Amino acid sequence: MKSELRKSQFHLQILLFAVIFLSITVCLNGLNPLPSHQDDEDKCPRTPFPTDSCPINCFRPDPVCGVDGVTYWCGCPDAHCAGVRVAKLGPCSVGNGGSAAVPGG
Repeated sequence: MKSELRKSQFHLQILLFAVIFLSITVCLNGLNPLPSHQDDEDKCPRTPFPTDSCPINCFRPDPVCGVDGVTYWCGCPDAHCAGVRVAKLGPCSVGNGGSAAVPGG
């Protein structure tokens, strides 16, 4: 009987720890919106940069996929110069029919 009570107390302690841990994690990091709410968001932060720096010349590829299905090889600034929101970080899917030329190439 005492053994079962200890097991129950142990399980309750584990459950309490998990609830507290998850609560702290949510408080510190916030909840991310559901994917359906992220459809209209740009995956890159909009940081103001001079438009005279367009077109972007990059020394290493940092591809992002624009909402237009084009891979912008110089990253977020390259897509923003084209006036395109970024759908995802990384190149667009292979065979999507749209890929911009590598700048400077």
